[in-house]
Amino acid sequence: MLQCIFLLSDSGEVMLEKQMTGHRVDRSICDWFWDYVISQGGDSSKILPVIASPTHYLFQIFREGITFLACTQVEMPPLMGIEFLCRVADVLADYLGELNDDLIKDNFVIVYELLDEMMDNGFPLTTEPNILSEMIAPPNIVSKMLSVVTGKSSNVSSTLPDAAASCVPWRKTDLKNASNEIYVDLVEEMDAVVSREGVLVKCEIYGEIQVNSNLPGLPDLTLSFSNPNLLNDVRFHPCVRFRPWESDQILSFVPPDGQFKLMSYRVKKLKNTPLYIKPQLTSDAGTCHVNVLVGVRNDPGKPIDNITVEFHLPSCVSSSDLTANYGTVNVLADKICSWDIGKMPKDKSPSLTGNLILETGVERLHVFPVFRAEFKIMGIALSGLQIDKLGLGNLATRPYKGFRAITRSGEYEVRS
Repeated sequence: MLQCIFLLSDSGEVMLEKQMTGHRVDRSICDWFWDYVISQGGDSSKILPVIASPTHYLFQIFREGITFLACTQVEMPPLMGIEFLCRVADVLADYLGELNDDLIKDNFVIVYELLDEMMDNGFPLTTEPNILSEMIAPPNIVSKMLSVVTGKSSNVSSTLPDAAASCVPWRKTDLKNASNEIYVDLVEEMDAVVSREGVLVKCEIYGEIQVNSNLPGLPDLTLSFSNPNLLNDVRFHPCVRFRPWESDQILSFVPPDGQFKLMSYRVKKLKNTPLYIKPQLTSDAGTCHVNVLVGVRNDPGKPIDNITVEFHLPSCVSSSDLTANYGTVNVLADKICSWDIGKMPKDKSPSLTGNLILETGVERLHVFPVFRAEFKIMGIALSGLQIDKLGLGNLATRPYKGFRAITRSGEYEVRS
């Protein structure tokens, strides 16, 4: 069980503390954790999610500049602690619209109330956003004005939702939706690392099945794939029945109302990427000539859009003169060169050329930049995963069904 949860800012400040059990965890554990982060390079997003301190086991995730830190002194499954912190971050982002230090501080009472409902004596209790929204009203202008006028800061409802006593705790018992529709999005992120020699060192996809359900009653759905053998490291929403997946690779579930993540997965060992970046940097006599070529490899059949290539100028660069034959190039104040290509043109290959002027006394570059790319492809899943059928049961009328696939870049790096 988890004994305490802390929310830390990007400077290590404790913004919120929630003790979950009778055993109180001292805030000094946060100082130990932050010293550990600094010793590992100062970036919370790069350290291990589970850390053993001299007195506690620590679980941490990093979201939008905020570190969610949980502590325990007893044995427990590590994934339970990490999964609960991920759910807390998702619920807060859903309630507040986004995550940042100011929003957490401005809505301190609501965040504290949510944590109080989501965990009972160190164990997860109510974690579904649609049920929590019935118990705790999301923040808005009206509720803030009422709290000022009445002096009451609590947003907790005096009655429990019907679903709290149901065998399907993520769904209301008497749900009625006029729209009678369901949308399924297959969203994938590609992580890739390309070496200086152009060899694909790493290429894998992290994917999610995102569902927006607006169905009446208590629907019983099944979702099957044409090629489920591609999937690795699958993780399901609690509504998914595990036995049909284990025996027949079919997702059988009663969906929550509204938007939710039905399933996440990974596809490993992909052999190619849809986009190639070929950087060439040659330096001599205090000048570095840059030539970067971007193009399409193995055309995915759909246009590649929102393409951006970025790289940090080395610290020894005093000035730069970079131009592109397509798109716009900007050098930001923190020495980040951003090349916004947008949609890949059909009649030419975008290229970036120019010179970097090195500081006095520096003849050539000794540290070469890493190029990072972003892109988006609508209408296709690069993993090759395909939805075969969505079966709809226990419904009086046939609903509208919509399907969509989206692929975007994750950590896409090319070393020069």
